[in-house]
Amino acid sequence: MDAIAAKWDRIYREVPPHRPEPALILKEHEFLLPPAGSALDLACGLGGNALFLAGLGWEVQAWDIAKAAIDFVDAQARAQGLKIHAKVCPADSLQQENTAFDLIIVSRFLDRTLKDAIIDRLKDNGLLFYQTYTRAKSQPQGPNNPEYLLAENELLRLFAPLKVLFYREYGTFGDVRQGLRNEAQLIGRKHSGRLAK
Repeated sequence: MDAIAAKWDRIYREVPPHRPEPALILKEHEFLLPPAGSALDLACGLGGNALFLAGLGWEVQAWDIAKAAIDFVDAQARAQGLKIHAKVCPADSLQQENTAFDLIIVSRFLDRTLKDAIIDRLKDNGLLFYQTYTRAKSQPQGPNNPEYLLAENELLRLFAPLKVLFYREYGTFGDVRQGLRNEAQLIGRKHSGRLAK
């Protein structure tokens, strides 16, 4: 774990200063969000999702393994007066977490062992926004290791207990110069009756 943390810490330290953008799935579906609530930006990187949600009035936890990323998010939150609790921790800390969230967002990160913890940490009627890389690629983008790439329709299978509000995965079908390629997107809502533990 230390080697992975050191790798990402180095990567984020070398990124030129900029305002990180939220994931496309969040930007395009802001209209599905309640006016406020509690959110977790899991494996948040430079916190584009956390900053976006906090800017809308949400109370956000932003977690990442890289201290450089969390330092950046924390500094941005303080400078903008946003309610973000940024924490250095591995994503699998979610398995020991007792807090439930109105929304969890995961972008460009995949750890299949966390699927149950993600669902369990959603409040009743809570939303999951998920966007990450697929194995079907039209361009060399994202990781190459299949462990970190989604198989066809895999997000649907991983989060089958949720009610699907939106799903997109074009793969390499059609004109690959158009549309979102190399990634799949899912928005799911936790069914009534499957309460967080």
